[in-house]
Amino acid sequence: MANNNILEKLDGLEARYQEVSTLITDPDVIGDQQRYVKLTREYKDLSDIMDARKRYVACLNSITEAKDILANESDPDMKEMARAELSENEELQPKLEEEIKMLLVPKDPEDAKNVQMEIRAGTGGDEACLFAGDLFNMYKKFCDSKGWTVSITSVSEGAVGGFKEIDFAVSGDNVYGTLKYESGVHRVQRVPATETQGRMHTSAATVAVLPEADKFEVNINEGDIKWDTFRSSGAGGQNVNKVESGVRLRYPWKNPNTGEVEEILIECTETRDQPKNKERALSRLYTYIYNHEHQKYVDDIASRRKTLVSTGDRSAKIRTYNYPQARVTDHRIGFTTHDLPGFMQGDIQPMIDALTVAENAEKLKESEL
Repeated sequence: MANNNILEKLDGLEARYQEVSTLITDPDVIGDQQRYVKLTREYKDLSDIMDARKRYVACLNSITEAKDILANESDPDMKEMARAELSENEELQPKLEEEIKMLLVPKDPEDAKNVQMEIRAGTGGDEACLFAGDLFNMYKKFCDSKGWTVSITSVSEGAVGGFKEIDFAVSGDNVYGTLKYESGVHRVQRVPATETQGRMHTSAATVAVLPEADKFEVNINEGDIKWDTFRSSGAGGQNVNKVESGVRLRYPWKNPNTGEVEEILIECTETRDQPKNKERALSRLYTYIYNHEHQKYVDDIASRRKTLVSTGDRSAKIRTYNYPQARVTDHRIGFTTHDLPGFMQGDIQPMIDALTVAENAEKLKESEL
């Protein structure tokens, strides 16, 4: 891509940057929470681009000045300094151009959001439940390494351990942008602890990663919510069983795809504090409706991304964990790591980095950058 085309794109964005800078100080905009949040995100992205533009222009100017000195200056010391400066900036120029190209790639507006994750045991019986438990522990350790907060909202344990299903929220910086690649079917090949003949089994678990909805993005009449309370069961001492800390909400919702009114049922027993459980159940309701009402957005993304890197397609088999060969393979991009023990301990960043590179390469191609 020619330098002048990069500068043309950057110059075109400078006017928008100035416009957004003014808008986010407008009282009318500040009063419109939805618009204000979108504009502040855009301002941050544009600020990064403008900073890169400043460094890029300085680099090009330094190259021009150095070439001018070499062509017109007779002083040997000046020419030697110019050669050094020219070499340094000619090496810097392509790096800045790559950085700018990536900044110009359209960002997924969901990336900065927190997420609701669901892990469900699939085919494989008890072994699938154990694998679902292994996946949760893997994500928990990864999130801990990133300094993110994990909050379990609902859990159903397997008969011999692990989980039939577990729902949890993750909050932190750029959570959805990192974890969105994990949606899909995860397959494990190993000899289960319950297998007496030493035969290898193949089991599966499904992972769903949903961007957490902001309240102003979903129109819910909270007066229509019917709340019930009940006594929780499970570990946690006598208080859990004696106090009605568990909450259940029922909400009538018109499905935009079918036009029919459905009743959404959500339970939360995570804490001993009923108000906190209500708050988390309400958050899950917003996320559930947001996810369904924005399915068209997800479908549009899927149709444009042939690699299926981050479509959110829960039925696609995305990854195989092969224990005998200590190998993890992501089928979308053909990426393989032979450090399965480290991977299961939460060292999944290299895999996510490879998926990010693949997605960005596709975005660059679409943007003709």
